[in-house]
Amino acid sequence: MSPTFRSLRNPNYRLYAAGNLVSNVGTWMQRVAQDWLVLLLTANSAAAIGITTGLQFLPFLLLSPVAGLVADRIPKRRLLQMTNIGMAAPALVLGVLAITGTVQIWHVYVLALVLGVASAFDAPARQSFVSEIVDADDLTNAVGLNSAGFNSARLLGPALAGVSIALLGSGVVATGWVILLNAFTYIGPIVALARLDASTLHVADLVRRQPGQIRAGVSYVRQRPDLMLILGIVFFAGTFGLNFQMTSALMATQVFDKGSAEFGMLGTFLAVGSLTGSLLAASRTRVRHRLVVGAAVVFGLVEIVAGLAPSYLTFALLCPVLGFLALTMITSANAFMQLNTDAGMRGRVMALYMMIFIGGTPLGAPVLGWVGEVFGARWTLIGGGAMTVAGVLFASAVYLRAKAQREGRPARDLVHA
Repeated sequence: MSPTFRSLRNPNYRLYAAGNLVSNVGTWMQRVAQDWLVLLLTANSAAAIGITTGLQFLPFLLLSPVAGLVADRIPKRRLLQMTNIGMAAPALVLGVLAITGTVQIWHVYVLALVLGVASAFDAPARQSFVSEIVDADDLTNAVGLNSAGFNSARLLGPALAGVSIALLGSGVVATGWVILLNAFTYIGPIVALARLDASTLHVADLVRRQPGQIRAGVSYVRQRPDLMLILGIVFFAGTFGLNFQMTSALMATQVFDKGSAEFGMLGTFLAVGSLTGSLLAASRTRVRHRLVVGAAVVFGLVEIVAGLAPSYLTFALLCPVLGFLALTMITSANAFMQLNTDAGMRGRVMALYMMIFIGGTPLGAPVLGWVGEVFGARWTLIGGGAMTVAGVLFASAVYLRAKAQREGRPARDLVHA
């Protein structure tokens, strides 16, 4: 078997990856359908999409520290089954409301928030559970393959959603059927988790209940300049740069005057590059923070260029490049955090990672939505890219200074070290 796919030799990982693939296809279908539903209910309001996205990711900002501690205290396999049920429920309700024609925009807002709560508890458990399935030598590969599976679904899901919505009439009812289908795809990971061979899992010792455990996780990260650098990068990129769910919808409808099918295809074009980046990451045996820094800076610059794209075709051709750079950055950051964290802290550290990475979206999405309303859709990309580059350079400067203080060397000497 190719080294790129070596984790698939593990029967538990194959089963786990297959279940996640089914669910991820449905997740990406719902993301497209939900955004299209919001546009239909609000007469193409950029601010409404920003609010929906912000509400969906707000729980990551508020609940991630608690979710990380829960992931360290409760068996992750059992917790993941519970969170998958929790994510299926709001999809089921929203799908039924849309199909029956009774859905209102406030329904979307509330159910996006409920979905976000379940996702906030799911993320740290899912991220750290990989280390219980595969050996340490295969962890980087497994993280890369997880991203590859996620982006294979991203390749297929938006296209299926766009075409399905168009075939069903492009209306509210059409979006409801797509969202309802996603609710049933969560059966895949629930069944896969139940069928894992528990005797071969590397189950980490559960953390006992005691005071100050969340604070201990935060303190652990604060004492690690390398981890703080990665968290700084993913904060700026996640808050301002990685809002494709919103920016693609605005560019497709407001700038290029396209419909649901063309909007869905943009997600597919992004996924082509993302899948390539994920597979390349899976082939690496070592991850350095310089890779994360470089990928983030180039990503921000290309996003600015995408905001200036003169045509739909040009924008679509830039999407795979954006996807490749984004996933190179994300996968490398994820693997670096897991490989450089003590096992007993991994749930809490990955919760902080997800809180900062995804939790910044409630801050950035409404701001970018307002920018789109006032200055035009192009500025959501131009501004997002510029903020990403500035933020990465700032985080790198802080890291070099902290490292210099520890080593007793001028920070400028470390730039060339």
